[in-house]
Amino acid sequence: MPQHAATPFLRRRSTLAALAGGVAVTAGAGVLLSGAFAAQPAPKVVLPQANATFDYQIGGAYTPPAGVKALSRDRGAKPVRGLYNVCYVNAFQTQPDAMDWWQKKNPDLLLRDRSGKPVNDEAWGEALLDTSTAAKRTRLAKIVGGWIDGCATSGFQAVEPDNLDSYERSGGRLTKAHNAAFAKLLATRAHAAGLAIGQKNTTDLLGQRKSIGFDFAVAEECGRYDECADYATAYGNRVFVIEYTARDFSKACSAVGAKLSVVHRDLDVRPAGKKGYVFRTC
Repeated sequence: MPQHAATPFLRRRSTLAALAGGVAVTAGAGVLLSGAFAAQPAPKVVLPQANATFDYQIGGAYTPPAGVKALSRDRGAKPVRGLYNVCYVNAFQTQPDAMDWWQKKNPDLLLRDRSGKPVNDEAWGEALLDTSTAAKRTRLAKIVGGWIDGCATSGFQAVEPDNLDSYERSGGRLTKAHNAAFAKLLATRAHAAGLAIGQKNTTDLLGQRKSIGFDFAVAEECGRYDECADYATAYGNRVFVIEYTARDFSKACSAVGAKLSVVHRDLDVRPAGKKGYVFRTC
């Protein structure tokens, strides 16, 4: 299924915005300060509302269309005050423009083939990150965890770590168990920062959603592959659906449009005003 990477690797942070509406749950506990337990409010994780009109803006931020209540933007973009903001993080693969950084700073965290070359997602020009050992997952979690903290600082309410299904493109070098273990580290980090975390694609891990810690789902092309109902059942209709063709969009609207957030976007998720831009909701 499609994965996207759209903005430069160097990111900026902005001041914390007010939380948008949703369902709040408690995460975390008090902390130990100066030898005694200090009462400290636990961060509140705000879950998205089911069937909120959604826009997928990871290809570039723009003024949300009228009626939009929730959106997803790249972690380098600013959230929109008053909306439910999901922060896009490419957690299991590299951004195309970040390869030099990874090669220089953490070359061993890139998954490599027998010849030592990085294993790539050829469709998007992204190298896979190596989640195959606990030590590497811990190091990756520190890096990606910093990005997640940045999402919280910027004012997002949730995070979607993309390419959970990278094991499918790894040539057998990664497994579902590897990626599930890494996702669990990210979920813990997100909740500690007060962010909900969305499962991005792959119904193969729906059965482990609770043990991982996922709160909702972002499902690309579940209408095309007849998977939307599976996500809906697993996540109590807290599912953001993105379809990339008119046919699949119509199919998803007919099947789940009355209860799930379904949006039709162009494959390159272009900003409004750009040639080829598509945005429709059920």
